[in-house]
Amino acid sequence: MATHAHPCTDPHHHVDDAAGFIGAVERACGERGLRLTPIRAYVLGLIARAGRPLKAYDLLDQVREGDGPGAAAPPTVYRALDFLLANGFIHKLQSVNAFVACHHPSTAQHSVPFLICDRCHSAVELEDEAVVGALDARARALGFVPQAQTLEVHGLCAQCADAANA
Repeated sequence: MATHAHPCTDPHHHVDDAAGFIGAVERACGERGLRLTPIRAYVLGLIARAGRPLKAYDLLDQVREGDGPGAAAPPTVYRALDFLLANGFIHKLQSVNAFVACHHPSTAQHSVPFLICDRCHSAVELEDEAVVGALDARARALGFVPQAQTLEVHGLCAQCADAANA
């Protein structure tokens, strides 16, 4: 495995241990006085175990096919996604309309750039405060008051780029 300058640039940072990730979210919920209901935990687990961005329809299909909570009620899946997003446990990739687990479930909602591979569909949460800060500062310099950032860079990940050049 390649060495990464920052653990958040490792695409397997949070998906290698889905159970550990869910445990971290449970601890964060306890610290913040939030309730991780069975359907929320189930949806979070599906996202964490996927290892790639999941679209809402794919999540709905998995919930319907599985034996977990919420199988008969699609609105509960959307409410679970809303809770997980609002509390910073997952991110929504706007350009592909899909969800990924956040590398930092113990922190509050935050903006991060994503690198999205158009071939294998991996998404890397690129923890780079300088990029986020530069966008925020430039917007404010223009008199704009930012409330959210979505920065997604599409291309080929290192593995797919290497395969294309082979």
